Amino acid sequence: MNTNLAVPSEFTVEEKEALYKAIYLRRDVREHFLPTPIPEAVLRRVLDAAHHAGSVGFMQPWTFIVIRSNEIKAQVKELFDQANREAARVFEGERRALYSRLKLEGILESPVNICVTCDPARNGPHVLGRHTVPQTDVYSTCCAIQNLWLAARVEGIGVGWVSILDYTLLRRLLEIPEHVIPVAYLCMGFVDDFLPQPQLEKVGWLPRAPLDDVIFYEAWGKGNAD
Repeated sequence: MNTNLAVPSEFTVEEKEALYKAIYLRRDVREHFLPTPIPEAVLRRVLDAAHHAGSVGFMQPWTFIVIRSNEIKAQVKELFDQANREAARVFEGERRALYSRLKLEGILESPVNICVTCDPARNGPHVLGRHTVPQTDVYSTCCAIQNLWLAARVEGIGVGWVSILDYTLLRRLLEIPEHVIPVAYLCMGFVDDFLPQPQLEKVGWLPRAPLDDVIFYEAWGKGNAD
């Protein structure tokens, strides 16, 4: 993508290219984690990037639970194993065989696990811009997760989102208050390699959709020439 456009910008061409590079090279990492600890200063830098995400009404609903305990990781891994067995049953034939071969988490292998939560009650019941779309608290938290992911990538840190979990059980394990929503469980650590393309694309689970297939103009289903 050519980012060298003749429009005013406070970012240099190199800085813009670095941003796009981080976006295109971001990966959901489930393996190849190194045992090297993440320095506290680096982890805080990544979390600070997450904390600077946009949020509706400046609500900042996120909280980051940093987990290094092997005991807690082992308990989360048990939750994953249970949920994964149940998830495998929805697929049949070759699809199930492929699913069973996929490495879908790095809970024990990664030095740091982070549970990202959303507190809908933060800043009270009336948040600017949230009245008609209350789910914007979770949407804002997802923005923080994406910031974290991109910041981690430029630090050489792999991040994997473990979505195959019973979040009700996870809430109890991590002592998360009932009103707080666990949004993401992330595995983080330096890796020996980043895949050249997403794992699920590489193994043929799904292809990347063409950009033109996901863009409409003015209304749903309308192309640029309609």
